[in-house]
Amino acid sequence: MLNVGDKAPEFTLLDGDENTVSLSDFKGQKVVLWFFPRASTPG
Repeated sequence: MLNVGDKAPEFTLLDGDENTVSLSDFKGQKVVLWFFPRASTPG
């Protein structure tokens, strides 16, 4: 669990165009992480 002010752990995932993106790709920049449920799933 992260607390306010903690640094996010490194991660890699696919973007909407199936390109691999890592958090480290944005080092030194401000990043907004937006989580939402996949289409047709509860929650």
